Amino acid sequence: MARYEDLPYRTCVGVMLLNTEGLVFIGRRAGGIEHVDDSHVWQMPQGGVDPGEDNWEAAKRELYEETSVRSIERLGEVPDWLIYDIPRTVAGRAWKGRYRGQRQKWFAVRFTGKDSEINVEKPGGGGHKAEFVSWRWEPMKNLPELIIPFKRPVYERVVKEFSALADG
Repeated sequence: MARYEDLPYRTCVGVMLLNTEGLVFIGRRAGGIEHVDDSHVWQMPQGGVDPGEDNWEAAKRELYEETSVRSIERLGEVPDWLIYDIPRTVAGRAWKGRYRGQRQKWFAVRFTGKDSEINVEKPGGGGHKAEFVSWRWEPMKNLPELIIPFKRPVYERVVKEFSALADG
């Protein structure tokens, strides 16, 4: 097995989905070995980029696969790749031990549909494994406190980049 320091980062996208009131969609994770407690189980939709896939297309695909949402308009993009390391204690079990963390490209989108479009229990028309067991709208400023601590710097940067899009 490769040394932790030598492992690459998994290329990923993240989506901040904002409603018309400026609140952000967050989902309660269905599980995962990286979760250390029950208070930091919320996150925004995110997922891996397939080989040769455009980042924006990957973001729309991941959003649909995790929430069933297609009614969106693009608002912005964090210009940089944001990187986080997963703790060494779980690195050997996450992603089959192939990565030390993720490098993420983040997008902000406005949700133009109705809440009834959101389906986290049978996302993507029921063809995808549920990532979330529940969801809610949350003020953007609260997001860093809800995410697992090792992802907090990424969420702080995303909130800073997109703060002008929030009303609360």
